[in-house]
Amino acid sequence: MSRFAEKLSRQQFVLTAEIAPPKGVDVTLALEKAKRLEAVDAINITDNQGACMRMSPLALARLLIEHGYEPILQLTCRDRNRMALQSDLLGAAALGIENLLLLTGDHPRFGDHTASRPVFDLDSVQLLQVVDGLINGTDMAGKALSVSPHFFPGAAVAPATEPQQLVLKKFQKKIACGARFFQTQAVFQRSQLESFMLAADRFQVPVILGVLLLKNLRMAEFLNRNVPGVQVPEDLLKRLEEATDPLAEGVRIAREMVALGREFCQGVHLMTFGCEDLIPQILAE
Repeated sequence: MSRFAEKLSRQQFVLTAEIAPPKGVDVTLALEKAKRLEAVDAINITDNQGACMRMSPLALARLLIEHGYEPILQLTCRDRNRMALQSDLLGAAALGIENLLLLTGDHPRFGDHTASRPVFDLDSVQLLQVVDGLINGTDMAGKALSVSPHFFPGAAVAPATEPQQLVLKKFQKKIACGARFFQTQAVFQRSQLESFMLAADRFQVPVILGVLLLKNLRMAEFLNRNVPGVQVPEDLLKRLEEATDPLAEGVRIAREMVALGREFCQGVHLMTFGCEDLIPQILAE
C-alpha cells in the first residue's frame, strides 16, 4: 500500500500538489519544484495537461520515486487506445507507481497540436474498469496476466457543475468501477462544496478538494470562459480587480478554500502553476 493510500485509509487529512513534466528532456526544473513540495503527501504528474505535448509522465513519476517522492500518475484517454493504456499501466506498475488519477483528457483542439487526432477509445469510467480488471488479473480481452499489478486508482469530480444530480450519478458510477479516492476541480463557493459533500459523504470515499491559486483577474476570467466545471464568483472577481497585489489576494482566497477543505473534505489538492514557493503561505492557518 502506498503511503498516500495508507494515510487516506486512516482518515488522515492529506495534501497533494502537481507538477508538469518538461517540454524537453531536462528534468532539473521539475525536480527543483518537487523539492518545494516537501509539505505534501503526494505529487500529481500531469499527462499532456491542456492537450499540450510534454515528456511522458511515466518517466517523471519514476524519477520522483528515485528521489524519495510519492507520485500520483495522471493518465488520460485522449492519446491512447485501449492497448496502449493497458501497456502504460503495466509499465507503471513495473516502475513502482501505485497511485493513479484516471481522466478522459482535454480535446487536442485546446492544445498545441491542434492537427492531432484524438483517440478517446475509452473514457475515464471505462478506464477505471480496465484498472480494476488488471488488478484482478485479466486484460480487456479477458486474457490472464502472469502477475497482477497493484494500484490505488482515483478519479476526478467537478462539484461546481450543474445539475449536481448528474455529477453525483457519475461520481457513484466511478466508485462502482473502482475509484478509491477523488480529486475535485477547483471550487470557489462554500455552498457548492457543502451541497456536494452532504450528498457524497454517504459513499465513504475520500474526496480531496482542488484549490487553485488565482494569480490575477485575467486568469479568473479565463477560467470562467474556458474551463467547464470551474466558476469563479463575482465577489472574488471583484476582490482580484480591486486588489493592489492580485497575487497576494489570490493566496488569501486559496487559503480560504483550504479552510473549506479542512472542514468538508479529507484533503486538498493545490494547483499553483509555478508558484510552489507560495504553498506555505496558502497552508498557513
